[in-house]
Parts: sequence; structure tokens; C-alpha cells
Amino acid sequence: MRSTPTVPATPPAIAAEPFDSPVAAALWRAYYTEVSDRWYLRYEGRRTDPDELEREIAAQNSAELAPPSGQLLVARQDGEPVGMAGVRLLDPATAELTRVFVPADRRGAGTAALLVSAAEDAARALGATRIVLDTRTDLVEARALYARLGYQETEPHNDALYAEHWFSKPLH
Repeated sequence: MRSTPTVPATPPAIAAEPFDSPVAAALWRAYYTEVSDRWYLRYEGRRTDPDELEREIAAQNSAELAPPSGQLLVARQDGEPVGMAGVRLLDPATAELTRVFVPADRRGAGTAALLVSAAEDAARALGATRIVLDTRTDLVEARALYARLGYQETEPHNDALYAEHWFSKPLH
């Protein structure tokens, strides 16, 4: 059973982070490990093979989360990284929200909503008027978060291998 975190007196600080920093790499590893394990447990009753995990992590190119057409954001509480979110332009008017992640022991304190809001602001700063994302059925927490934040489920906007749900939100 997951305990509910104590909501900090001050919200975490959210700032841009280089996509290739050690902090970004550690958060990416934690994110990918969790979503990969959830996939394999759902469909094959096992966790991700360690060699496969290393190959997939190494194969991921995060450069699309760098300016001038993207941004990686990291939330820190008392200097400690407690979450991330990325945004990248798909075209001049459309940004994609990606890699929204808060470690399990930090969930429930509102950090994910703050990260999504900061990512929306970053998308606006990049010139986007709409933001889209995709996610999976088993990521129920993510789907609930996006619905709560005004994202509407839409028809597919990509053919990503693991995408099962697509969402969109206008950026006013």
C-alpha cells in the first residue's frame, strides 16, 4: 500500500533542465523502468528484462526536448528532483506533452499538475496553440490527471507503438 505523501508547505520549484543532465537521466531511467515494468507485468506477468531495459534507455534520443523546439522541466523540492515533464513542437502550432513523471513516493502532492501547467506555459512560449499527448490504458493515474486538467480524449494523432489513448487541449 502506498502512503499518502505529506503536502509540502511550499510547492516544488520547476525549472528547465538540460535533457542530457545526470538529473534528467536518473528521472528518465525511473520513468522508463516503471512504465516498462507495468507493460510487461500487464501482458506477460514479468518485469522488464534488465538487458532490454538498458538497450531501450540507451536508444532513447531526448534531444527533441531541447530548445529551440522543446523543453524538459524538472520539479525540485528542497533541492531534490521530484518529477519531470517534457514538451516538444510537432509543428508550429502543436506541442506534445511527454515524460510526465513523479516517483510513486512523491505522488499525491500536486506535483504532476504543476509540471503539466509549467509544460503548457513552455509550449505557449514555443508558439503552440494546442497541446497533445498519448498514453496507455494501464496508466490510469495519468489519464485521470489529464482529464482533471481539461484534456479531451481525441482520435489518434500518431501511430506510436504503445499509445492507446490520445488527448488534446487548446492553449489559450
